[in-house]
Amino acid sequence: MHAPVLAPSLLAGDHAHLASSARVVSEAGLSWLHLDLMDGHFVPNLTFGPETLAALRRAGCDLFFDTHLMLSAPHRYLEAFARAGSNLISIHLEPEYDHAAALAHIRTLGCQNGLVLNPDTPAAALEPFLGRIDLVLVMTVQPGFGGQAFRRDMLAKLRQIDSWRKERGLTFRLEVDGGVDLSTGRECREAGADTFVAGTSFFRATDKRAFAAAFAAL
Repeated sequence: MHAPVLAPSLLAGDHAHLASSARVVSEAGLSWLHLDLMDGHFVPNLTFGPETLAALRRAGCDLFFDTHLMLSAPHRYLEAFARAGSNLISIHLEPEYDHAAALAHIRTLGCQNGLVLNPDTPAAALEPFLGRIDLVLVMTVQPGFGGQAFRRDMLAKLRQIDSWRKERGLTFRLEVDGGVDLSTGRECREAGADTFVAGTSFFRATDKRAFAAAFAAL
């Protein structure tokens, strides 16, 4: 099993001072930053675009950019987000496009790839792609807004995906996003997750370094 990774979501940071929020993540001793990109179509919210990522890089941010594209046509923006400094680009299964081609394209751009499942998407939809991905992201809330309550019915999905990973000797990371705090993170870890997106719980933590250390010990 992979060592646990905590990837705070910049969505929960201070949008007037995103570079400062990214520095808070670094100062907590973390190496990953989760970036939620929303288009107002696939999800009912808008966030930022590739220029924001590029600006963070120009400001000196050297965190691993875990880029989550919540877009109706993510395949159209892969080059832009790769150029902007993404290290890993995750795309959703739900929209209609050539998922296999998009996943392959992400790798040709020099990034790791990921595939994301919304709560209502069954684990079985992921199975044809298991051998060609670096990360699976299981949404534990309906995507669109931060601060939602964790859905425990997603734990069974995590266990199923983890069992496939073990049975087939695969090495992709298994990430969770939505309502993740130390308590729900521990439940997800027990179900097989190794990568944890925490937005609200991280940025509201009084001692962020201690919060990060607790996740490292899961």
